[in-house]
Amino acid sequence: MDSKRSPRDKWITIYGRKPVLEALHDPALSVAKVVVADNATGGSLQEILRAADKYGTPVERATASRVKWLAGNGKHDQGVVADVDAPRMTPLEEFVRARGRRPTNVFLLDGVTNPGNVGMILRTATGAGFDGVILPRAGTPHVGPLVIKASAGIAFQAPIVNTSTAKAAVDLLRTAGYHLYGLSARSHDSLFKAELAPRAVYVLGGETNGITVSTDSDLQIPLHAGVESLNVAVAAAVVAFEVTNR
Repeated sequence: MDSKRSPRDKWITIYGRKPVLEALHDPALSVAKVVVADNATGGSLQEILRAADKYGTPVERATASRVKWLAGNGKHDQGVVADVDAPRMTPLEEFVRARGRRPTNVFLLDGVTNPGNVGMILRTATGAGFDGVILPRAGTPHVGPLVIKASAGIAFQAPIVNTSTAKAAVDLLRTAGYHLYGLSARSHDSLFKAELAPRAVYVLGGETNGITVSTDSDLQIPLHAGVESLNVAVAAAVVAFEVTNR
């Protein structure tokens, strides 16, 4: 099964000389390979090459344009990218198959565009023991330096589940028998009082457009003193710990 996975379902690609050097020296991380632009030079690059040699990490040379493409960011790659193993990252189809009929709780990010929010949600969900965080490639930031920083490095160990779009995820999950809950201030059903399905998807709407996919039922987090809504990462934390506390 693993041999058929896309590289994007096995590794998180990081870029920039300092992040790559730190990843090589971090005993908690496994760097699969380093790719260096053929025009890259300098003392910091030599440090990276020495560290890669010390830890037995393969180094590949590529054109500068190829490195920029791999980084997904043409301004800050500094001629170096690295693929870091993400052992809990998986494609959605494989995740659903592996979970079978077991009780499962996951978040689905529907248009959450702020990398800081994505990173904090990954950290919270991992800490709360959620089974997965579904990140659609369309509409969700690449798991890069900003997301990793906001997760305080937890992104590499997070149960990231990859899919193409939020709608495709909803269709697959509903077919597989999951109940889809939306978080909505307009709902009259309190998260704290609702009977929750054992196999549940909690949809977190984006900062601008809210939830755009169809849900089976909606839940609200009761708020007081005129507060209308919570930041999406804060709402995720409330949901994650309420659900796992059950």
